[in-house]
Amino acid sequence: MIKVEHLTKRFAGCVAVDDASFTVERGEIVGLLGPNGAGKTTTMRILTCFFPASAGRVTIAGLDIFTESLEVRRRIGYMPENVPLYPEMRVDEYLRFRARLKGVPGRRVNRRVAEVKELCGLEDVGLRIIGQLSKGYRQRTGLAEALVHDPELLILDEPTIGLDPNQIRQVRGLIRELAQRHTILLSSHILPEVEMTCGRVLILKAGRIVASDTPGNLHGRLQGLATVVVEMRGPAGEMEARLKGLVGVGHVRGESAGGDWMRYTLECARDRDPRPEVFTAAASAGWTIRELRSEAGSLEDVFVSLTRGEGDGE
Repeated sequence: MIKVEHLTKRFAGCVAVDDASFTVERGEIVGLLGPNGAGKTTTMRILTCFFPASAGRVTIAGLDIFTESLEVRRRIGYMPENVPLYPEMRVDEYLRFRARLKGVPGRRVNRRVAEVKELCGLEDVGLRIIGQLSKGYRQRTGLAEALVHDPELLILDEPTIGLDPNQIRQVRGLIRELAQRHTILLSSHILPEVEMTCGRVLILKAGRIVASDTPGNLHGRLQGLATVVVEMRGPAGEMEARLKGLVGVGHVRGESAGGDWMRYTLECARDRDPRPEVFTAAASAGWTIRELRSEAGSLEDVFVSLTRGEGDGE
């Protein structure tokens, strides 16, 4: 469905996407992950023909996005992170307007609008003014707009942003249901959601693809590592230095656990369990341990391992 070959996008003073290549097969749900500034939004904007690439080749449904962009756009539904709605229009009015713009035949507009409203849970707000809707309903309206012309490919940038947990669960179920008829490429910072929704993930770092695989297979990349979590109370600098000095401990990540407690995540060699040494070190120094456990790797661990050191800023 999507074939990207050596895609590059340069802006003045920076390279946003750097020789990226990947494919998305028809019917897949693929997550596009990366820190802020990794090139996710730039990649999505190129795929949706929002602006051209500096180099490389991209085809969608066999169509070249640079020479056949109008045909490509007819096959894509795109929901950006900040959905560009018309706040003075009513939901029904807006969806009918967008359906006509997207070439839905006049005799099918009302039926198609009714279908996407039901699909996105908008039946009760059709006559509401968009500017008076909650953030969650505005997101749903944006998703309905992306679906209204029944595209082959859906590209969703942070589709669950601003939604409460119940709404996130509903959208997750909706995305899985949509995959029966659509190919879906989505970007999200909510890694557990990506892990539960996507069959495959692409991880970007500094504009380059550093991983492309299923979440399960990516976990295998961490089989050489074990993770230990400890919550302690004591001098933060001394505790971190002592943990880093333990045999078999690699990277140590510290964060506040509330009050004067600190939570440290230790990446360790798989054949090493440093918990006895952690306990002994804390006891000898008079530090208090509230929690000490090992845990299995997650998609978040893979993400942190592959993108560590990436700066912020899109």
